[in-house]
Amino acid sequence: MSTYVVEYEDVVRPEWIDSNGHMNLAYYVVVFDLATDALYRVLAIGDDYREATGNSCFTAETHTLYEREVHLGDKLLVRTSLLGADSKRLHYFHEMFHVESGARSAAQELMALHIDMRVRRVAPFPPDRKAPAAGSRCQRDNSRA
Repeated sequence: MSTYVVEYEDVVRPEWIDSNGHMNLAYYVVVFDLATDALYRVLAIGDDYREATGNSCFTAETHTLYEREVHLGDKLLVRTSLLGADSKRLHYFHEMFHVESGARSAAQELMALHIDMRVRRVAPFPPDRKAPAAGSRCQRDNSRA
């Protein structure tokens, strides 16, 4: 596995808690999606890129593993690794950790496709966006969506 590209932090919110008293499975995916936004900012393919170029990335496939419960107020850390990239795809992996215990709570593997939004079809990344995917260093992203 590659080195971490970005770390994203969040806290389990009241609206994420289900009737079992832990974070509902859907909100694990929400946290991973927020971590994806952080990854895209680091790779310079986020919202600003979409607005400037008319290109974006769509998730084509995910696999999520739920390992441990998290509860209201728990601090979470998601570390994201870039597993691979080619001219039209990004393959990356999120790991969610409970900050206080250090235990991994969940993991998610994703495949995203680069999309030309004008025709809503897969298209190659521009040459200036291929290099960041290959050699990014770890960054911490504390922004909230």
